[in-house]
Amino acid sequence: MSKVLQDFGSQFCKEEVPALKPGYLVKVHTKIREGNKERVQVFQGTVIKTNAGYGVDETFTVRKISEGIGVERIFPIHSPNIVKIEVLRAHKVRRAKLNYLRELSGKALRLKEVPLSLTFKKFEKPVVAEAKEEAAPAEEPKEEAPAEEKGE
Repeated sequence: MSKVLQDFGSQFCKEEVPALKPGYLVKVHTKIREGNKERVQVFQGTVIKTNAGYGVDETFTVRKISEGIGVERIFPIHSPNIVKIEVLRAHKVRRAKLNYLRELSGKALRLKEVPLSLTFKKFEKPVVAEAKEEAAPAEEPKEEAPAEEKGE
């Protein structure tokens, strides 16, 4: 994609967009026009894939089961018709595309839930060196005490 098209597309990008990942349970509030009337419709389901695209081209696919039938919708993230995207829950998944959910139904469709706070947090490894330094001074006085008893 050329620089000119990217600059043109960036004018229409929304400033605040939630970070969507496969496995998230989301509510997408969409504006619907019927004649002269306008209303907001909510589509709640699991994000099964995201398509990075460039700027305005970013999309994500949401799947839900409605009356026993699987329904999927592809939403452009920066569409002016999307009023709001709410992330309700996060599920632990190990794939970028959850197409295997299409064949599952009932209890098999359940995914393991993970707290939302953990999905955004970067994990840091605990520093082991500090723990050893604290333990070393505690052992030294024990070694000195038996030496004094031998001297008496």
